[in-house]
This record gives sequence, structure tokens and C-alpha cells, in this order.
Amino acid sequence: MKTLALLLTALALAAGPARADTSFPGLKAVLTPEEWERAGLDRLTPDQIGVIDAALIRRARADAAQTRAAVEQARAAAPALAAAALPPAQKKHLLERFGLPFFDDQDWRSLPPLQGKVVAWEASNRFRLDNGQIWEGTESIPYDLPGKDIEIHARPNNQFVLVLDGKSTAIRVFRLR
Repeated sequence: MKTLALLLTALALAAGPARADTSFPGLKAVLTPEEWERAGLDRLTPDQIGVIDAALIRRARADAAQTRAAVEQARAAAPALAAAALPPAQKKHLLERFGLPFFDDQDWRSLPPLQGKVVAWEASNRFRLDNGQIWEGTESIPYDLPGKDIEIHARPNNQFVLVLDGKSTAIRVFRLR
């Protein structure tokens, strides 16, 4: 956890210089007149001062590029560090910790349907499959399910629908066990 805090602090401190403007106003604008004379720069030609200014600009740009690269590298490493800082029980999604499938809305269409045979009714709207799973309808199930082969298809937002005889019943179901 301390590593993550140090990483985030470094990101915050480095983000400022990484976005800093690399244009340089020139040595004469940066130094006071006393510093200018004390450094002996008043004896240099404008061309020599221009060479020094160009070198300082190159150095500032190189520093900014190096800082940007370090920030990008730290951003890329941050998710891995955050995941490593979590206890093993928290690395899984909440649904996965309870043995339920987790998927985001982007891949629900690619999930294969669950196929099974209904063994028995558990309650008025709850049924048990031959694999031991127990499912319950969010709406009333008007079909006689025991002994029938069914499919359960995934829908968006972690929803599921009951399919009977290859036809969607439009009855939403959820897994209890």
C-alpha cells in the first residue's frame, strides 16, 4: 500500500513539470542585472547568448520528455500495483466471489448459453437444474419446467433470460446457488 501511495505522489509531483511550457524567455529575462554582470554574460555577443539559450531549451525539453515517459510508465504500472496491494479475496469481482459469473456489458453476447435439465421446483418461482444450480424468475414462470431441457441466455447488465424449447420466454431469471 505504501508503494501505491509513493507512486501516486510521484505522479502528482511529476505531472506539473511534464505539462510545463518548454519555451524559454532567455537568460537575460531570467537573471537580474546584477547576476547578469556577475556571471560575465554582459561581455558575450548576442550570438553566444543565443547558443547558451538554445542549449538550455534543449535541456528543458529533454527533461520534460523524460518526465513524461516516467509518468506514462508509472501510469501503466499503477493498475498492477493497485491489484497487488489488494488482499486475494478482493481481487475478484463481487459476483465472482460468490461463484457467479462476472462479465461486463461489452461481452455478454459472446457468452454461451447455459444448458440444463430442470430437476424440480424449489418454490413457486424457483427451480433446480441437474447441475445443482438453483435459479429464480423475477417474473412468474407459467410453464411446467420439471423434466424439460432449458437454456439460460445472458443479457446486458448481468441479467439472464429463460429459453424453453428454443424460444425466448422473456422471463428474466437470476441464480441463487
